[in-house]
Amino acid sequence: MIRYLSGIKKYRFLLQQMVSRDFKVRYKKSVLGMFWSLLNPLLTMAVQYMVFSQVFRSVDNFVLYLLSGTIVFNFFSEAAGQALGAIVNNASLVKKVYMPKYIYPVTKVLSSGINFLISMVPLVIVALVTGEAVTAAYLVLPYAMVCVMLFSIGWGMLLSALMVFFRDVQFLWGVFSMLWMYMTPLFYPENILSEQYAWIMDVNPMCRYVKFFREVVIGGSVPSPELFLECFLFAAVAVLIGGAVFRRTQDRFIFHI
Repeated sequence: MIRYLSGIKKYRFLLQQMVSRDFKVRYKKSVLGMFWSLLNPLLTMAVQYMVFSQVFRSVDNFVLYLLSGTIVFNFFSEAAGQALGAIVNNASLVKKVYMPKYIYPVTKVLSSGINFLISMVPLVIVALVTGEAVTAAYLVLPYAMVCVMLFSIGWGMLLSALMVFFRDVQFLWGVFSMLWMYMTPLFYPENILSEQYAWIMDVNPMCRYVKFFREVVIGGSVPSPELFLECFLFAAVAVLIGGAVFRRTQDRFIFHI
């Protein structure tokens, strides 16, 4: 971990330039440009609201419930999906330019992180419009955002390394991420599962991050110390596993890209 941090510090200028490039390229030739960062979570929430609002009417402030969960999960799904091809899609740079290879997936996650930050604007607006108070508890949201980003970096390094050797990973990830989405209570209440399947919530890290956001924006309260710890532990484990796989395989990337 210290090695990664020192590398990021050493190459921070290059990292900043690559993040800026990825973010600008994403909206190149788009009429609305960066406005899509605000519009996308709202459109996704609107579609899900129309489909599920009558089914789950018992959920308090269903609009904000949907939006908060959607923003968190969409960031993770997008960040990991972008990082997946970070090495393969930058094969020419990997072969010709020397810098730590983990910079490539980290760049993809951080560029998606800009969208994540921008999406906080519609979240606050919807909270105010639906009658929720913006309390001092919002000050702890950056902690959860950093944890989700670290969790995504861990998955990004793992997926980008696997993608070098197994191109099928890109297709498997599409199916797996969709399954993961349905296993996370984004549009249905957390208590909908019977005790027999309650363990799904316990082993699903995204449930923790979504719950953290909802307790702040809907409950207006600071989450419990246990939830703080769980969010950190899931992020740390993801970075350690993803980093370990990436480090053990990176010397062989050059032979497979």
